[in-house]
Amino acid sequence: MNRLVIDFGSWVTKISIVGCGVVLSEATCVAIQSDHEGNVTIKAFGDTARALSGKAAKNTRIVNPVCEGDVVQPNLLAALLGHFLEKIEITPRKAKQTEIMFVVPCSASKKLRKKYIEVAQECGIGRVYFTRTPFAAVLGHNVALSATSPVFCVDVGYGKTDISVFSLDGIISGFTVNLGGGNIDVHIMDLLTENFDVKIGANTAEKLKNVVGSLFEDDNKMMVVTGRDVRTGEPAQTAVNSSQLEDVIKLYVDKIIEYVRAVLAELPAEVSSAVVDGGIYLSGGLSKMDGFAQYFSKGLEIKVNVCEEPALASVIGGCAVLSSPDLCSAIATVD
Repeated sequence: MNRLVIDFGSWVTKISIVGCGVVLSEATCVAIQSDHEGNVTIKAFGDTARALSGKAAKNTRIVNPVCEGDVVQPNLLAALLGHFLEKIEITPRKAKQTEIMFVVPCSASKKLRKKYIEVAQECGIGRVYFTRTPFAAVLGHNVALSATSPVFCVDVGYGKTDISVFSLDGIISGFTVNLGGGNIDVHIMDLLTENFDVKIGANTAEKLKNVVGSLFEDDNKMMVVTGRDVRTGEPAQTAVNSSQLEDVIKLYVDKIIEYVRAVLAELPAEVSSAVVDGGIYLSGGLSKMDGFAQYFSKGLEIKVNVCEEPALASVIGGCAVLSSPDLCSAIATVD
């Protein structure tokens, strides 16, 4: 039997297979095309669809079926899942003998879980489980969970951030906020328009954030970006360095720190003591930015832990859940 863990992020989908590891990391994206009669067909999936962003014809739209942790286009997500399953050689016949564990936000509602079940059923999946992002992400750090040792996880994704204190006994305090790397990308696009008179697209902004973005003081990484001159409409290039993006990045990271500080302030004394001793576990794509962990630690005056691949922590940890009957019964649900 095939056993998969899937994390549908707003920007990237990650899939791991129990016993094989991470097998796919690709854009959560679909390109759809409309004809003159209003009929819609799917033109491309995943990274191929994302590459068309800002370059496609007028009758082609690039759609993200997941936004801020919610499934907003279930039919397109089902088509995207079918495409991804085909890429990792899960045929329709194999799908019936496949179990999928979806990694969902800390505050995922029953309505959201139902959407995922319907998406899985559309692809012929045999059985569906759910686990919450913080549980899976901490297990992706190779941390052993217990009922008596609370841990604090902050998972910073593209469209949302999960902030949660929990033990194997359940969530003690936590919530999901619609704040993440995508906010920074939008602000970077605005920054270049206002300060450099150059308009860039979302893909370029995301690359700029990943390549140049840093929270180390006096970092001097630089990248030349190409866009459109807002005054003339002609192609234009400009060089952007780390210091020019620093304020934009800090604006949103500081907001996340404020939310974390609020959770810390409300914890019972014994839980707070355990968290201070163990530190905060960071996961999600943004947490691998240069200087992020150090800035986070300094802002909260607490130790932070970052694994080698924080963007993949949730699906790596999800495999640990599916591999352990005890963990599965404790922190996984079947609706």
